Amino acid sequence: MIQIDELRKSGTLVGVFWMVVSGLCFVAVYAIVKFLGTEVPPAQSAFLRYLLGLVFIIPVLKEFFQTKFTREEYVLFAIRGVFHTIGVICWFYAMTEITIAEVTSLNYLTPVLLSLSAILILGESITLRRMLAIFVALVGTLLILRPGFRELSPGHLAMMITVVSFTVSYLIAKKATGRLNAEMIITMLSLTVTVGLFPIAAVVWIPPTNEQLFLLFLVAFFATAGHYTMTKAFYSAPVTATQPVTFLQLVWATMLGTLLFAEPIDLWVVMGGTIIIGSVTFLAWREAVYHLRSKTK
Repeated sequence: MIQIDELRKSGTLVGVFWMVVSGLCFVAVYAIVKFLGTEVPPAQSAFLRYLLGLVFIIPVLKEFFQTKFTREEYVLFAIRGVFHTIGVICWFYAMTEITIAEVTSLNYLTPVLLSLSAILILGESITLRRMLAIFVALVGTLLILRPGFRELSPGHLAMMITVVSFTVSYLIAKKATGRLNAEMIITMLSLTVTVGLFPIAAVVWIPPTNEQLFLLFLVAFFATAGHYTMTKAFYSAPVTATQPVTFLQLVWATMLGTLLFAEPIDLWVVMGGTIIIGSVTFLAWREAVYHLRSKTK
């Protein structure tokens, strides 16, 4: 039996702690955006979230301006900015149309599509286990959406667009990681998405109240903190140890929607989300095993 001291020494407990904090941060983002509802148009909410979030990249701006980007990198980041902009707008819209549990569950599809895209686009190896995990995740998606058994809302469509858009965005980020550090990639994303959202937000702009600005600043803070603590979790412990903890995010999101926003608990959504999480966890484990074997060869 694994002892607590062994887990502590391996960094697993630290990694799990950071992943729990990350999940709580993202649930806080869901709660605030859900609370804002349609008071602020989704495109404007997204723009203000990124604009106010620029304060968090100030410490790395000096390094950013000293970095020499190639023409290809500028093109890649511009394309990423377009797709991420679309994804963010659709995500904010989906939060006003469907339940928090549905948004959370469908969000888990992104790493699954990312794995499929890595096979089709980046030419990564195709294995039976990998394809089965992707198939199982798609089954989980069908349980959530249940096409033909219920009417799908524009929010569901928006969320699927979000998943596809974020998948493209993360594929480009993966391609860029071999050339640039994480700080430069995040900074470029923050700047391009802010610029991309501006003209769309300007069309639907309504004067925000001080309370709305404060809440959107909190969204920017918790979103940044969520990504930071997730990175800390990946640094502290293997992905295989931290990935199952993301299931708690679905539990918290479901409870939050029920207790604060009177959203009904849909067992099909919970079941589908659980299946997708299981698939994502398996994919993470297979990736960890693959990289470990590659290093030992």
